[in-house]
Amino acid sequence: MFTGLIQSIGTIKKNNMGVVVEGCHPFSPIKLGDSISVDGVCLTVSELMNDSFLANISEETLKRTNLAEKAQKNGYVNLEPALRLSDRLGGHIVSGHIDGMGEVVSIENMKNSWNLKVSWDDLNFCKYMCDKASISLNGISLTIAEIYNNGCEFSVAVIPHTWSNTCLQFLIIGEKVNLEVDLMAKYAEKLLKPNKNHSISPQNEEISSQWLAEQGWN
Repeated sequence: MFTGLIQSIGTIKKNNMGVVVEGCHPFSPIKLGDSISVDGVCLTVSELMNDSFLANISEETLKRTNLAEKAQKNGYVNLEPALRLSDRLGGHIVSGHIDGMGEVVSIENMKNSWNLKVSWDDLNFCKYMCDKASISLNGISLTIAEIYNNGCEFSVAVIPHTWSNTCLQFLIIGEKVNLEVDLMAKYAEKLLKPNKNHSISPQNEEISSQWLAEQGWN
């Protein structure tokens, strides 16, 4: 688990065994088996190389994220070590499991912030978008400022500190970004959706005002 608060900007490049990620000095030391968020993707340290590490990467991860494209050109990535139980949760709970990619639609430099507009590639995730909800964009915990087209497009307001201390500063229009929706939204959907498969679960009650009253809600 991660918080979405980036601790370092690094680079990623291809390797015969996977990818090599550099730039972990700000949160060193790291050790074998550690989980590191690389542009929002949870990767496992499989080999240590001074200030860098080697991570094996699956075909599914390459297909669902922007890491393959970034590794081709030794691109910049946001880095964050895994959350410790003693850490403050300054952002929101980020799993490091990317839902899908989005595309940068516009970048607007405003007086006190940057306004970044993004569209989903996979429209199945539009339903999880709502004003002021949290979203992880390239591993960064951000707040949705506004939604458009039923959530298929959304904007985030980025303060100067976040802009200058993450890879957002290198974004260009049309670039692909890794997106992970708030876990709370997906769990809420799962719990509220009636389960009609009796062989899996006998508890298939629909949520209604009567059901809520029976559970103690006023």
